[in-house]
Amino acid sequence: MPASQRTLLTADWVVGHADGHHLLYRQGEVVFEHGEIVFVGHGFAGEVAERRDYGRALIAPGFIDLDALSDLDTTILAFDNHPSWRKGRTWPKSYMDAGPYEMYSPEELVFQKRHAFARLIRNGITTALPIASLYYREWGETTHEFAGAARAAEELGLRVYLGPAFRTGNPYVVAPDHFELHFDEDRGFRGLTDAIAFCKSFEGKAQGLIRTMLAPDRIETCTAGLLQRTAAAGADLDVPIRLHCAQGAFERDTVRRLHGMTSIEWLESLGFLSERTLLPHGIFVKPSRHIPGPGRDLDIVRETGAALVHCPLVSARFGEALESFKSYRERGLRIGLGTDTSPPDMLLNMQIGLMLCRLAEHSVIACRSEDYFDAATLGGAEALGRDDLGRLAPRCRADIVVWDLANPDLGQIIDPIQTLMIGGTGRDVRSVVIDGRFVMEDRKIPGVDYAADVRRAQRQFDGLIARYPDRTFGHPSVSEIFSSAYPVVAPPGS
Repeated sequence: MPASQRTLLTADWVVGHADGHHLLYRQGEVVFEHGEIVFVGHGFAGEVAERRDYGRALIAPGFIDLDALSDLDTTILAFDNHPSWRKGRTWPKSYMDAGPYEMYSPEELVFQKRHAFARLIRNGITTALPIASLYYREWGETTHEFAGAARAAEELGLRVYLGPAFRTGNPYVVAPDHFELHFDEDRGFRGLTDAIAFCKSFEGKAQGLIRTMLAPDRIETCTAGLLQRTAAAGADLDVPIRLHCAQGAFERDTVRRLHGMTSIEWLESLGFLSERTLLPHGIFVKPSRHIPGPGRDLDIVRETGAALVHCPLVSARFGEALESFKSYRERGLRIGLGTDTSPPDMLLNMQIGLMLCRLAEHSVIACRSEDYFDAATLGGAEALGRDDLGRLAPRCRADIVVWDLANPDLGQIIDPIQTLMIGGTGRDVRSVVIDGRFVMEDRKIPGVDYAADVRRAQRQFDGLIARYPDRTFGHPSVSEIFSSAYPVVAPPGS
């Protein structure tokens, strides 16, 4: 390779990789060329075209987000507003009967993905598998919006696995705290057909930055036929399949009522699980406090080679956690991480996950900082079958994040990983390289007017809020649906 295309980065700390494990280089060097790492360590002897010294910083592999928010996140609407059926988180029968509609325009859907992708980069995420809510959709996601997502990812330089979500069913509220399910299997099959066509058209685009996946929505909104056809299509296309599973009480009770078994048991019976299966969130398993009695859900996941996608922040916000990250790892499960909510801060998810694990185990030594750093890098790469991601080593892709350690609020640094796990945030990401391209420098992404995008996102979000009564049981006013932390006093004359 010509030396004129080589770039050498240096910093006080570099996360390298050898013999299957990360390691730290003091005053380390990283060299890449044509999007590939060629050297990590000390004293590179070859010629380089450019040198960049980041000084008091950590150069590390980018995070792999297996459940990356690509939406204007509505978690804030459910954070202190419960129960969900009263607050518009599940469609009422009246809305179903009137015919659900898209609450975002096609242009808004494309914008929100581009805006979300920029946020992911700003948080040090270099590989993302997008996730968006179907609460606000007519039914499933469209190939049009995902063609726009592919364009946005290519322009921004984000590595993505894309695929429109599809489903055969939808829950709705018929009376206070009483739900039923509406199924339209043909519609689900059409969604799968469109998703397969998308995979065939977009796999490998943008010099390999764009890969594809199949994304059936939640297990309780899928029929056996849809899941079996999806598994067969995933094997034929050789793409990941992500299915939200073992996530909550409604899912647990619905699957048990319809199929007489746990979610994991049902998936096993359908032949759905394989090494290409990704399962967020893996909390409601048997045995656990959620499903008591003898069971072997986690053994099934391990034996089939499926990977769990651990999303600590969004789970903790609603009072849930793995039981526990330590015990899952000791069972030999493959575990990657996802953000799944706003902020898309993988570091925050790692911090929350570590604390939840120690709480669940009642032990300060239950897990360490590097356990979660491994999950956010190596775990995600393994789940995707990519030994060229999640690590800085020769012949791996040059997906690199520079963490600013010069912020005095971080305090003194002995170990940079532990320092970030104690006091860092995604806002400490300074620069990002993906496939050898500098996609962000000094927190600026070329072609992105972040302030303008934030204003546009707020207008779009406000428009969604205004339509909330349409899809809320009893159709109360917006002020009745959403509470405020304290009474709001408007300015005079407003």
